[in-house]
Amino acid sequence: MAYTYDDTNIFAKILRGEIPNKTVLETEHSLAFEDIAPQAPIHVLVIPKGPYVSYDHFAQAASDAEIVDFTRTIGQVCEKLGLQPPSGNGFRAISNTGAHGVQEVPHLHVHILGGRMLGRMLQRAE
Repeated sequence: MAYTYDDTNIFAKILRGEIPNKTVLETEHSLAFEDIAPQAPIHVLVIPKGPYVSYDHFAQAASDAEIVDFTRTIGQVCEKLGLQPPSGNGFRAISNTGAHGVQEVPHLHVHILGGRMLGRMLQRAE
């Protein structure tokens, strides 16, 4: 599938410095920052700096360096925030894609949520 990236989305504006953010970690290819409407005591978004719409787009089109950096950034954020067991109580990592996935911003982002029991993510389809 061919993706068209919309460079007017809020994350593109954050990456260009047009909108401020509360940075948690920044690397060569990734940016992690606090969500402005947190759904848990810890809610951080990790985004690649490249123009990728979704995780599948990123997995197919990003360079090896971008993929490694993004994946390691997620791990470093979880470690920095003390979420990793056994010292932490765990976390949830979510990436939404498209209308059925309820993606609100058309730029790949992984939500890192923790700091409380999150409950089940989905109910079984009947």
